[in-house]
Amino acid sequence: MMRALAAILAAVAFALAPGSGRAAQTAPAKPRIVWDPIPFGAKRKAEMVAYVRLHYGSFMHPTWRLIDPHVIVIHYTESSTFSSVWNTFANDVPDTELHELPATCAHFVVDTDGTIYQLVSLGTMCRHTVGLNWTAIGIEHVGYSDQEVLADPGQMAASLRLVRWLRCRYHIAIRNVIGHNESLSSPYHREDIPSLRTQTHSDFNRADMDSYRRLLARAGSCGYP
Repeated sequence: MMRALAAILAAVAFALAPGSGRAAQTAPAKPRIVWDPIPFGAKRKAEMVAYVRLHYGSFMHPTWRLIDPHVIVIHYTESSTFSSVWNTFANDVPDTELHELPATCAHFVVDTDGTIYQLVSLGTMCRHTVGLNWTAIGIEHVGYSDQEVLADPGQMAASLRLVRWLRCRYHIAIRNVIGHNESLSSPYHREDIPSLRTQTHSDFNRADMDSYRRLLARAGSCGYP
């Protein structure tokens, strides 16, 4: 099983590289992205400002805007369809885990067929990772486990194209492309509510993200030092 997975991951990495198999060294082009926005009007923006005031107010001015992101967080959806994810994020009600507003969301969702959907502008903050929402871009992958996503060549190829483009656009180091399960170890993790300072999720642990980051490194640099 592990050998088969390694072979799939190697194939994905090779497919992302130019014809010679060597990683590209120029800034990547933006991948094809389907714009499918969730409602994020004045009410939800006000809720985001209140959330930031409560959770990050000790070190930043309350805002709904995502400014100069430093981290990309990789998630999976625990669902089988993009539509179910969109509906969950679009419905602005308190989440079932922490019972807070605004509703959770992510900037992108990568479907199992490799389609990349964008739900929120990159200038808007989303609730997807406690302690990192203030500075992180969130990317969901339709599926139920790290291994399911990693074993899908089409979904992985799309994910790596998206993440490479984003990290190059915002000068985000590969080490700051992390799984949700790695959130507590991020140097950017900040949380004003004491009871939430150790809160995280199980999706994309370090071992699986090490595989992901190796593929991301092989996909190519950003064309600058």
